[in-house]
Amino acid sequence: MGNMQAISTLSGDGEFPCYVAAPDGTPTAAIIVIQEIFGVNAGIRAKCDEWAAAGYLAVAPDLFWRINDGTDLDADIQAEFETALDLMGKFDQDQGIRDIEAAIHFARDSVNGGKVGCVGYCLGGRLAFMTAARTDINASVGYYGVGIDGLLGEKNAIAHEVMLHIPTADGFVPADAQAAMHAGLDDHPKVALHDYEGLDHGFAAQFGQRRDEAAANLADSRTAAFFKEHLA
Repeated sequence: MGNMQAISTLSGDGEFPCYVAAPDGTPTAAIIVIQEIFGVNAGIRAKCDEWAAAGYLAVAPDLFWRINDGTDLDADIQAEFETALDLMGKFDQDQGIRDIEAAIHFARDSVNGGKVGCVGYCLGGRLAFMTAARTDINASVGYYGVGIDGLLGEKNAIAHEVMLHIPTADGFVPADAQAAMHAGLDDHPKVALHDYEGLDHGFAAQFGQRRDEAAANLADSRTAAFFKEHLA
């Protein structure tokens, strides 16, 4: 349904690749799909295709483009998992937010000034929270975002709705970090947190061993309803 396209950087001095999936009809809103550490792989492309099938323009920027060409890794293959961790160590998150902002501009222009949301996973879940605090995104969703407890100082900059999906047995987000997220965000008027008892990081991966079908479907149904409300 989609294909790779080159879009302009925020500064306009270059281009970077994004997977872009468009619906059959004319989209009135767009969703930026923010990758895990595994790049714009088959799972991220499939999520874009699903959003396009639901009527949205979906855009997944290749955020690792400055450090690696065409990152497309499988979380279930140990060597590729280790490659992803290495790329994560080299990734400039602040620059990544600027690339996400460029994708927002592209998407908003493509839907004639309509609303734009974002949804991210793992690293992308963290970046979705940062995007909510640092850009004019209209709605943001983060799945198992890592290190959000360290970003709570930015919460007052959040102007539009945010939803976070938190598996309680996340090996990358310990219980004290989850507690800090709840303590810092439960009373925020724009933020909603959903816990998934006993589930681990990656439970909503599109493919592979990490996926929990029932929980993924529940979280995704909440995300779909969230975007239907806030991107209308």
